[in-house]
Amino acid sequence: MTDEQLDAARSTLEYHEEKFGYSNVQFHKGFLEKLDQIPQLKDASFDLIISNCVINLCQDKEAVLRHCTRLLKPGGEMYFSDVYANRRVPQVLKDDQVMWGECLSGALYWNDFENLARKVGFVDPRLVEDAPITIESADVQRAMDEAGQQDLSFYSATYRLWNMPTPKLEPHCEDYGQAVIYKGDIPRYPSGWLLDKHHYFETNRIKTVCGNTYTMLKDSLLENHFDFLGDFSTHFGIFDGCGTSMPYDDPFGKKPGSTGKDGSTKGSCC
Repeated sequence: MTDEQLDAARSTLEYHEEKFGYSNVQFHKGFLEKLDQIPQLKDASFDLIISNCVINLCQDKEAVLRHCTRLLKPGGEMYFSDVYANRRVPQVLKDDQVMWGECLSGALYWNDFENLARKVGFVDPRLVEDAPITIESADVQRAMDEAGQQDLSFYSATYRLWNMPTPKLEPHCEDYGQAVIYKGDIPRYPSGWLLDKHHYFETNRIKTVCGNTYTMLKDSLLENHFDFLGDFSTHFGIFDGCGTSMPYDDPFGKKPGSTGKDGSTKGSCC
């Protein structure tokens, strides 16, 4: 981010305050890996952090995620989109400048990302949506071919990460016989609301959920939009269907996590 870009953003601040009705907008210059050097960003002061396809360009991704857990309030959420890979990107491609420019070289292997998220305190990363990235650059395809990485695939994926560390969230989806009912009162979502790729809540319909999903809804800003049934007094074992395969859909049906002919999704969770 350059000073010129910040000046351009600040020049439109008054217009956007009037148009959208919010005056609590500020722009600060800094590095994502060094958010602690921006004094205006206080610990536990954010309800929501949004990022769009930039963390893959950071060298120290763990530092970025750690700062986000520090800045979020308890029950706060990090909602962001980025680029991920179906396997670890080899060093020869990480050093390729064209692939860096295409936001591919810095893509994390999806399982490394999810494990990193858990390591810093985002215990149960939730995938909201994903789509395969088509390689349209001849230079990028040539680099991948020369590196023997024809089966390397990239995906655009959106995640929700909740700042609810253990013991509130458990490492796996556990069954406590709980259920929730969406009230249909979130603006623009009168018929239903999507929490993540495997949790769509139809208005006024009882839906069984695992303990983690129950907690994400009850101990966050979403609490008033749901009715909650059950508690944590009885444990019934692992929640059926909680898997560890690659969660992204493959349109060709060749990779784990793809949608099968029966419409099921391998690796789906409660």
